[in-house]
Amino acid sequence: MSESKLLKSVVIGAVAGAIISMFDRKTREHTIETTKKIKDKMIYYANNREQLQQLIEEKVDEVQELYEKASENVSLIVNTIEEVKEIPESIQHIVNDTKQAFSEQNKTISE
Repeated sequence: MSESKLLKSVVIGAVAGAIISMFDRKTREHTIETTKKIKDKMIYYANNREQLQQLIEEKVDEVQELYEKASENVSLIVNTIEEVKEIPESIQHIVNDTKQAFSEQNKTISE
């Protein structure tokens, strides 16, 4: 019961907000202009469905290409992070080898 009141209240609030915003002349003119453009596009694409289908296919291709590029970038970042994680181990090996070399050199000098 309370959910239906909430939904009703939200809808009433949205409608009231839209009505109040229409008192502003610039908002009203912009809304009318935008609505006319949308109506014209809808009529155009209703009469030219092939172009609408082509436009949709182009947008789908763009989204797929963007997804593929994003996936490649994520893979590159993950690989780079893995390489960076390995750097401290490499440095530790270098430090240990250097210590060992100096230790061996000091032994031979002291003998």
